[in-house]
Amino acid sequence: MTLDIVFIILGVILMIAGVVGCIAPILPGPPLNYVGIILLHLTSKVEFSTYFLLVWAVVIVLVQILDYYIPIWGTKKFGGGSKGAWGSGIGIVLGFFFFPPWGIIIFPFIGAVVGELIDEKEFKVALKAGFGSFLGFLTGIVMKLAVALVLSYYFFKELLTAYF
Repeated sequence: MTLDIVFIILGVILMIAGVVGCIAPILPGPPLNYVGIILLHLTSKVEFSTYFLLVWAVVIVLVQILDYYIPIWGTKKFGGGSKGAWGSGIGIVLGFFFFPPWGIIIFPFIGAVVGELIDEKEFKVALKAGFGSFLGFLTGIVMKLAVALVLSYYFFKELLTAYF
């Protein structure tokens, strides 16, 4: 029972951190929520099905991959070429290391614009591609937030049902 309390407290902390992590790019939001689900699953009174855990594991992996791909896709969708997409991708990576968490927001935009300017496109076209990268970033936030909130719902629903 004492271990259950520790797992529940850690799980609640991870649920909160997971939702915050969807907005603050320095934390990996949905994976934190998933670990919280696993901790609740390890308690004596809650058991999620293997199917539930596997499906959500796949969803978490896909969301994490898409979170990096969507800004690149947004760059291309808004008229950016391959250099703009590469610039956005490089910006995502650089954003992790420089000025987190703001770097992960700003650098893909800057990278897309610079990539388009290197490709000798007009500044207006380059800005549009950068805007596409930024919209892709916002789309990633919404996607991660949706997953984090659904996992949080299941966590608290099962917690309240089993313990209260």
